[in-house]
Amino acid sequence: MYIRRTHMIVGGTFALSVLLYVDRICISAAAVQMENDLLLSRQQMGWAMSAFALGYALFQTPGGWLADRFGPRKILSAIVVCWSIFTGLTGLVFGFVPLLITRFLFGAGEAGAFPGMSRAVFSWIPMGNRGLVQGINFSGSRLGAAFALPVIAILIASLGWRSCFLLLMVIGFMWAIAWYWFFRDDPTGHPTIADWERDDILATRQVPAKHDRAADYRIASAMLRSRNMWLISLQYFCSNFTFFFCLTWLFPHLKETYSLSTLEAGLYSSAPLICGALGNWLSGWLVDRIYRSSSWTWSRRGPAILGFSCAAIGLVCGVWANTPWSSIIFFSLAIFGADMTLSPSWSLCIDIGKRNSGVVSGTMNMAGNIGSFITALAFPYLAAWTGSNVPFFFLAAGLNVIAILAWLGVNPHRSLQPVENRTTEKVMCVS
Repeated sequence: MYIRRTHMIVGGTFALSVLLYVDRICISAAAVQMENDLLLSRQQMGWAMSAFALGYALFQTPGGWLADRFGPRKILSAIVVCWSIFTGLTGLVFGFVPLLITRFLFGAGEAGAFPGMSRAVFSWIPMGNRGLVQGINFSGSRLGAAFALPVIAILIASLGWRSCFLLLMVIGFMWAIAWYWFFRDDPTGHPTIADWERDDILATRQVPAKHDRAADYRIASAMLRSRNMWLISLQYFCSNFTFFFCLTWLFPHLKETYSLSTLEAGLYSSAPLICGALGNWLSGWLVDRIYRSSSWTWSRRGPAILGFSCAAIGLVCGVWANTPWSSIIFFSLAIFGADMTLSPSWSLCIDIGKRNSGVVSGTMNMAGNIGSFITALAFPYLAAWTGSNVPFFFLAAGLNVIAILAWLGVNPHRSLQPVENRTTEKVMCVS
């Protein structure tokens, strides 16, 4: 029985997304033990979490450029090997400064993963299926993190936090080997793809512009002049500000606020991530459904605006929660909404970036992870300055309202490709 190579590739990127966030969230489950073993304060732990976000943010654009330049086959394989090494090294640190350096380099290593996946999506996935595939990929990150929290909490209790980081390093090496063996940068170069599937992909995807090295050098200038680029970066900053709390401080916040056990905190903390996966699936479906109804612009705007509205409502209502159940219900709504914004965001990057979609999506993700960097520090410092967690949640809700306004100015028809180099674009939908 022949299995579509596109389905296998989406399975591979889904698995990568799972691994990406399992490795990333491990430090949240291990935070209390690491603070005790390494003699860290809560603010120092916040800096360690922010160091990841800073490294991740700074290397997004270079990672995307490398994927555009050398192809996602080589770059994604190298990226996973790199970050897996630093995942393992996290389990070997014995002080604050080595932890800070290791987490920064771990973030830098992970940086090109999603931009590399976007470049693979551009080459392999038709326009009419792009939203759903992006939703599937990002749901993998949420499901991976959701199931990892209670599982890693159990592993930490039985094996210790150091062994968990070393185990995850080995799993990353295995994925990199499998990806390099199976994937090819373009369907025309895959040795086992059926002729009919290759022809179908080529007939229904965006037609890549002819490779123009001079245009590659001008892409930075085009991004700086693009209103789309500024707006999409602003809204992604706001989205990540909400979501990164879930990966960093939600677990210890619940554990301490409601006096939960490690396993209970892990189970409660996994619920918003599962809701995030549902938000990705719904948004991906809406993106494609609205696009097929001949509304390209609102296929991007609509799901994102709906998502940011849900996020703002969930954050504001959660301020008055006084039980772990009510807190998680409202925060799950917030993460459901924040994750509804991912599929339209990354689809828009491919829309306007085309063969430069790696560097465009990387730049957007860089802005988003500056939001992540600020989140990891804002929560402990605002709590210390004000004596309450409430200001953080109102700040996050306000940023979601700003993001709604940003999306009203976004237009996927405005390509970043310089006008003098634009070619007629053939776009077909798959029904």
